[in-house]
Amino acid sequence: MNSHSKNFPSQRACELPAVAAQIPWLIQDLWTDQAVGILGGEPKCCKSFLALGIALAVASGTECLRRFPVRRSGPVLFFPAEDSLAIVRQRLDGLAVAAALALADLPLHVITAPSMRLDLASDRQRLSYTIEALQPVLLVLDPLIRLHQLDENDASQIAPLLGFLRQLQRQFHVAVLLVHHAKKDGAALRPGQALRGSSELHGWGDSNLYLRRHRDQLSLTVEHRAAPSLDPIPVQLTQQGAALALVALDSSLRSATPTTLSPEQRLLQALAQLQQPASVQHLRKLCALRTATVCDLLHTLSARGQVRRESSGYSLSNSNRAPAPLNSEPQPVPGGDLAPPPLSQPNLPIGPEGNGNGKHPPKEP
Repeated sequence: MNSHSKNFPSQRACELPAVAAQIPWLIQDLWTDQAVGILGGEPKCCKSFLALGIALAVASGTECLRRFPVRRSGPVLFFPAEDSLAIVRQRLDGLAVAAALALADLPLHVITAPSMRLDLASDRQRLSYTIEALQPVLLVLDPLIRLHQLDENDASQIAPLLGFLRQLQRQFHVAVLLVHHAKKDGAALRPGQALRGSSELHGWGDSNLYLRRHRDQLSLTVEHRAAPSLDPIPVQLTQQGAALALVALDSSLRSATPTTLSPEQRLLQALAQLQQPASVQHLRKLCALRTATVCDLLHTLSARGQVRRESSGYSLSNSNRAPAPLNSEPQPVPGGDLAPPPLSQPNLPIGPEGNGNGKHPPKEP
């Protein structure tokens, strides 16, 4: 150790503490412990819903997206810079119901100030004091654009703001998740490169999540600085009564159907494989389509006489049924699958109009 008081402290490399071989996770495979990073995506990609779902999962210790275990649970501090507190409460109530949780039992704290400016020293100090008082394991700020009046394209301006958040992470051992928008025309770019503003934003993150929409399907891309990344994960915003939640889908549902087929062809192919009438929800899972899309297609195909509706579900009409199924083993309708709802009242998932930015909450059926 260099003892000169004016020098920076230093050690020989062999004296540095060894890093544990096991990667510490906040949420297994999604977010490393005490990581800073971006949750990015284009408008209407459910970024805010995912941010709230992550906050609820960490505060409760329950699986995120009903798939990824939380490895370090504890208090969470959330600042919703765009949405009203009433909308935030409505969403959290729905997420809690979907996860069978009591919101009142969770250490989930929401900053209720009308604004926060992280380019102002006074607001940076207030945030530091708040974190010191609550000792959260996760800080969620949604979205970046409402937290400053800087030029996000200028690295010299945005770097100090990111540096402050990194300082919070190191001082208080807190993970920091920053919601940020992607370019509207960035679909052809790698997810991190599609983020708006300086490349400092992409390089800053230890763990980054990116939501993208391709036609009717949302996908989640995960990348880490010090851990293996995952293949893109199909996700869906689902509704059960008043409860809304993002869930991760089985990727085999998406890969089982060739992407070159149109939605109508995928639906007809799924019906041709079945020997019994199928409900809307079962067809939705087979085709990896939104419920609203399946309902519209069934309505059109029924009007053409290609599909008939029975009390137990939908099937191809006899004149349109192929002599043999496309696959060697037809897939039966699961037991207990409910009869389909009326075409005008789909009850699962919310489409682009029920988006993650939450300007228009879903209407009651």
